[in-house]
Amino acid sequence: MTYSDVIRLRLKNLCSERNISINKLATLSGITQSTVDNIMKGKTKNPKLKTLHKLATGLDMTVSELLDFPEMNNTIFDDE
Repeated sequence: MTYSDVIRLRLKNLCSERNISINKLATLSGITQSTVDNIMKGKTKNPKLKTLHKLATGLDMTVSELLDFPEMNNTIFDDE
C-alpha cells in the first residue's frame, strides 16, 4: 500500500463516518474540488502538509488526529 493509498482510504472512511461527500469535504476544507479529486484519484502522491491541515480542519480534527490511524502507523512505505 502506498502513502497516497493510505491517505485516500482515511479520507473515504472519515467522509463515510460523517456522512459527507468528497465534494462537501472540499467545501468544508476550503480547498478546490480538483485538489481533492487529485488526492482521491491517486494523482497527488504526496499531499502537502498545508493541504492535510485544511482537510483536517474541514473534518474538525487536528492533523495529528487525521494521520493517527492503524494503516498509517503500521505501514512501511516504499519511495514512490
